[in-house]
Amino acid sequence: MTEPLQFPLAAVVGADDLKLALCLNAIDPKIGGVLIEGPRGMAKSTLARGLADLLGDGPFVTLPLGATEERLVGTLDLEAALGQGQARFSPGVLAQADGGVLYVDEVNLLPDPLVDLLLDVAASGTNRIERDGISHRHAARFVLIGTMNPEEGELRPQLLDRFGLNVALQGMPTPADRQQIVRRRLAFDSDPQGFCAQWAAAQSQLRERCQQARERLSAIALDDQALDWISERCFAAAVDGVRADLVWLRAARAHAAWRGVTMIAQEDVQAVAEFALRHRRRPDASAQGQQPPPAAGQAQQQAEQPQSGAGDWGALPAQPVIAQARREVPNWAKKP
Repeated sequence: MTEPLQFPLAAVVGADDLKLALCLNAIDPKIGGVLIEGPRGMAKSTLARGLADLLGDGPFVTLPLGATEERLVGTLDLEAALGQGQARFSPGVLAQADGGVLYVDEVNLLPDPLVDLLLDVAASGTNRIERDGISHRHAARFVLIGTMNPEEGELRPQLLDRFGLNVALQGMPTPADRQQIVRRRLAFDSDPQGFCAQWAAAQSQLRERCQQARERLSAIALDDQALDWISERCFAAAVDGVRADLVWLRAARAHAAWRGVTMIAQEDVQAVAEFALRHRRRPDASAQGQQPPPAAGQAQQQAEQPQSGAGDWGALPAQPVIAQARREVPNWAKKP
């Protein structure tokens, strides 16, 4: 049974930020995948499926809604292991996605333990199963694409951080874009083969550009200058840990490879800044990020200044006192 034709990524109207984030993950899967946020009807699954074509012959696997842990990681036949002395493994979704794309729709509605397990395997590239002292290990290298509608619930910050990049789709395309989206969708539905043939050249060009970028990626250094730019921005955004720094640096290098240059420039760092920071930035970091840290002398002076209320827990804060002028009585008015 042949797989149905997929809508070409090159034919998608708009969503330029998401298409770029997907291409960067096709160039360097170690970036850690993409979390797509947006309302219903924004073609999130169509865009995710387009990534599989950019990776070559890799599979596109969808995690079914309501999947159990065994469905995700696979199962071990303990009777065969005890009787024949060998582990008989039935592959799960993680094994099926090896070398391709694993698509998780409405990831925010999955149980947290399942999401934790999924993200651990995506980061390590290896799935390990152990049952009653019998274990099995297999490769599970895939690009993880998750989607969520924020109106239906959020992910914990610890889980958000595990996705490499984060892109938010806007729910209000312009009237001209809406018309173009409808026309292309109707054309594809009425004649998938003819539509794909019409967009074959553009899709091939996009695939070739990703392939060339993958080939030049290793020659681009993860240099100290780019890391310095990124670390300063991550500090200003008050992000926890250093995963943002690492993801941002990898994404900037992939963007440089996408542009066809040999070193990371500031424009590469800036181009992927929001992808790396959007889901990691603290809500109160905007004010902090606008002010540079004080110089060493200023910091010491601030530290030596007494703090209001320090050392006396129950003390009331100081209140301003309005001084009243003393009225002098003239000598002639004084009593003898």
